[in-house]
Amino acid sequence: MIDSLPPGVLLIVGAGVLPMLSGRWRSVWTLLLPVASGLQLWGAFPAGTSRTFELLGYPLTPVQADPLSLVWGYIFHLAAFLCALYAWHVRDLVQQVAALIYVGAALGAIFAGDLITLFVYWELTAISSVFLIWASRSERSYRAGMRYLIMQVGSGVILLAGILFHYRDTGSLAFGDAFHKILAPLPLASDGQFLGLNSPGTALIFLAFGIKAAFPLLHNWLQDAYPEATVTGTVYLSVFTTKLAVYALARGFPGTGILIGIGATMAVFPLFYAAIANDLRRAMTYILNNQLGFMVTGVGLANFARHPEVAQLAINGTASHAFAHILYEGLLFMALGAVLYRSGTIRGSQLGGLYRSMPWTAAFCLVGAASISAFPLFSGFVTKSMIVSAAAEQHQTAVWLALMFASVGVFLVAGIRIPAVTFLGPQRGPRLAEAPGWMLAAMASSAAFCLLLGIWPAPLYALLPYPVEYKPYTAAHVITQLQLLAFTGLAFATLKLRGLYPVERAAINLDSDWFFRKPLPAVVGGLYRWGVALRAGVSRVGEAVLVEALTWVKKHCGPPGLLGRSWSTGGMVIWAAMLLGAYLILYYL
Repeated sequence: MIDSLPPGVLLIVGAGVLPMLSGRWRSVWTLLLPVASGLQLWGAFPAGTSRTFELLGYPLTPVQADPLSLVWGYIFHLAAFLCALYAWHVRDLVQQVAALIYVGAALGAIFAGDLITLFVYWELTAISSVFLIWASRSERSYRAGMRYLIMQVGSGVILLAGILFHYRDTGSLAFGDAFHKILAPLPLASDGQFLGLNSPGTALIFLAFGIKAAFPLLHNWLQDAYPEATVTGTVYLSVFTTKLAVYALARGFPGTGILIGIGATMAVFPLFYAAIANDLRRAMTYILNNQLGFMVTGVGLANFARHPEVAQLAINGTASHAFAHILYEGLLFMALGAVLYRSGTIRGSQLGGLYRSMPWTAAFCLVGAASISAFPLFSGFVTKSMIVSAAAEQHQTAVWLALMFASVGVFLVAGIRIPAVTFLGPQRGPRLAEAPGWMLAAMASSAAFCLLLGIWPAPLYALLPYPVEYKPYTAAHVITQLQLLAFTGLAFATLKLRGLYPVERAAINLDSDWFFRKPLPAVVGGLYRWGVALRAGVSRVGEAVLVEALTWVKKHCGPPGLLGRSWSTGGMVIWAAMLLGAYLILYYL
């Protein structure tokens, strides 16, 4: 019976059991469900599994498992377990129910084989995840959650519109069949086998995916909402929403050239904001945006029609980097969350020297920093370089330079600045207790995976959609990466010693959402006031005209008026004869 449920549904259904449990039993349940769901996925849905049925005349495929979806399915289950372990102390029923539904919906979307099923899960992730933001129960979190919900539900509405246009044009709701068919050695697929940007419908679907993937100028919901979520809610949010969007792009739009430029831009511009953000969780969301840029670039480089071998490398790089990124980015958010949990603040200007009182948290944060910076023997080293190599093999020089610059920036901000600001330097404030045991266990597990994948990437490579011939540990690659890291560290030290590196201070950093927060409301407010004034003016004019008309009617049709008098029979006959004569004249003329 359980095996017949699509992946993720077990988590959604299991969320309904939580209100019947209490205390620690709810935490146990949230740990057991990802394990049970993961075992179900492992045993009941091998690659090639497909479940199809018809609803109201529409063919739906709630389950379509292939090597691409399984990569995301496995890491989503692992991340769900680690997040639940990290959130062991949470007794808030709203957060626990929302988290399980959110994870289940993300998993359901990963294995959706049709666009209608994808849309249902797409919207469910939006509606369930917003409660992880509102669970902070503050005015800031409420407003940020509302803005987040507008963007996420808006993405779903655009997706639905695109699906309807696409179905009108093609008569098909399939999502993934084409990609499933090319998962063979050396596929020679044409662009037409994917959704592609070849119609208004697919353009709308692309835009919906782009909103959730935090494309440039569509990214602000990420930095606005995630830092306002709860300590554990931010960890959950950092894993599922944006990686679901990357998966959707990889399945629907591989090789779409515009994604290369979008991804390269995403990899570079958030770094400047991350370098000056005082709220360290907000700084990490900018780094999250940067890492998404690498994945989006990888999707854009996967042009199977022109470069099939490089396309395989790009998709493998995107999938493996998403896998590793979920672990090390989650680890960094866990470390910052533990600091927030103990200190009550995550502002860089109020932190420092915490390695003395939170040594284990500091150590795990350094593992995450080394992984995201792509140090040899850490997970980022064996995944990110696949995307960079794909750009080099396609002779995309500008893109390659942008990705190398982004790698330097990530090391400066996430590899050096955030750990240094939080755990090094003079201690500010009272001495804190180390993070609770359950948080340390979740961080230790994530750190172990980051090291294991970096030292022994073969198990991860075996999960990837295509056979992996890439060798990360070559002398050239190791030496080049060490040189890059060494010169970046030297540059940071030089800037700090000369006082040129931005210091941590409380400030408001304007991003493109300023236009949505300030000018746009002012313009809308001005248009509203103009409309109210116009309506009032039209009402006054209409009222004056109506009064004038009623006065005329009263004057001429009232008792003293000409039309209000009693007419004699003879007079009426004369008028009738005159009108008849006039009509006859006009008729014959």
